[in-house]
Amino acid sequence: MNPDTNPETNPGTNPDTSGAMTAKGCLYGLSLGPGDPGLITRRAWELLRGKGLWAYPVRHWGGDSFALDIVRRAGLAVPDSAMPLCFPMTHQPEVLARHWLAAAQTILSSLERGQDVCFLVEGDASTYSTFGHLARTLRALDADIPVAVIAGVTSYQAAAAHLGLALADADDRLAILPAGYGIHTIDHLLDEFDALVLLKVKPLLADIIDLLERRGLLAHARFVEKVGCPEERTVHDLRQIRDERVNYLSLLLVHNPQRPKGEVARGCRKR
Repeated sequence: MNPDTNPETNPGTNPDTSGAMTAKGCLYGLSLGPGDPGLITRRAWELLRGKGLWAYPVRHWGGDSFALDIVRRAGLAVPDSAMPLCFPMTHQPEVLARHWLAAAQTILSSLERGQDVCFLVEGDASTYSTFGHLARTLRALDADIPVAVIAGVTSYQAAAAHLGLALADADDRLAILPAGYGIHTIDHLLDEFDALVLLKVKPLLADIIDLLERRGLLAHARFVEKVGCPEERTVHDLRQIRDERVNYLSLLLVHNPQRPKGEVARGCRKR
């Protein structure tokens, strides 16, 4: 965390009606892990049991929230004051910017009154998360609002642990990216890295399976869907799901033991 976003070193103040200065509330990116309530960290649990307002993401108004479901399955009651914030599934920049602004404006008044806001995030708030967009938009409206990220377990960490796999050993190279970068990029990275974590594989799953089959890597790939949830599924033979429509919360862990490595010099690999 940057020093200027640490609520302990930059609390922010706001005049109340009497003219006194009131500390502004902190926006917390409260990471909940990928789905198993047992992976909620102790720090996140403390904040959930605290006095901060809850805000949570939905894809459309009236829709369900995966982050909120994690908290429910942890046994916590959802406060009546909990606020849904809408973040639609779209790549249109103007639509996204409009919703980020609306979400930031929704919580701004509470923060400026000195009320902390906990934005619930599945996985980790610093990794491919909506929280980053919300925090940047909020700070553009009021740069004095403190922002803090509460670290969480990522889906790929949980998936590797569940499968009993090491993501990387010794001086292995590891790349983490959304599959949406495309087949050409994935093919290239297989030559540069010992292991790939491919997130959001739903749109390209069949094409990725074809690529791994051509390269003789199917035996070294694992598919995991909704890790840590009651509906969790792992697949060892990817050919079984080649033509399936899988869940958005799906990933692939791929190792390439065939990748040539240079000799080690002073602890570093030569190219």
